Amino acid sequence: MSVFRYPWDDFPKLWLHACEHLVKKHPAYQAAKSGDPSAALDLVHSTISRDCIETLALAFADVNPVLVSAHAVESHGVNAIPQAMAGYLGCILSWPVETSVVQSNVVGHTGADGFSRLARQAEFDGAVSHRTNYVLVDDFVGQGGTLANLRGFLIHCGGTVIGGTVLTGKSYSAILNNDVQQIVQLREKHGSKFESWWIERFGFGYDCLTYSEARYLLNTPTAQRIRNQITAAI
Repeated sequence: MSVFRYPWDDFPKLWLHACEHLVKKHPAYQAAKSGDPSAALDLVHSTISRDCIETLALAFADVNPVLVSAHAVESHGVNAIPQAMAGYLGCILSWPVETSVVQSNVVGHTGADGFSRLARQAEFDGAVSHRTNYVLVDDFVGQGGTLANLRGFLIHCGGTVIGGTVLTGKSYSAILNNDVQQIVQLREKHGSKFESWWIERFGFGYDCLTYSEARYLLNTPTAQRIRNQITAAI
């Protein structure tokens, strides 16, 4: 598994543009999710937040970052929304858009449960510019694993990731960096053997989990149940 993750440090909260209901009930949503670029652009144009765009412009006014989207291949087609959103933001903000970085495997996260999302990690490939500041773009954030892996890939290849923005998701999912207390609780609840298994299985430790991933593991009664569910989901 070619997955790269790094500790979160002070990574900022994701900028969310719209509520899930507004996005997922939009007439263009299904076609956009299945790969229709026109439908994706229609969806983005209808639901993206102008206030959020202004906030992004102010936050990175002196940086001129590069936008990079999570090109996700789903079971029913290539999700066109992230790339459409990156292109739209790039046009409005006059920021460059990187299109060569792509998700290189199929994970089928749409509609999947938490264990399936944890088990099937997104992998990325493509050209990354060294010492370039990147802002991540995606259509939806659930547990945040795809964005964590995209960030990890960019850092591994010499880039710097300074933030991210997503069309929709739960407000708590916008927090990617976990906290010290979560890590302490995970170690107390599931023990050192499970942490060793996790590192061997995925190649990264608890400090690289997202807030929602750590929360999901904490809410699972036993380490054995986690192992069983992840093994079954592969």
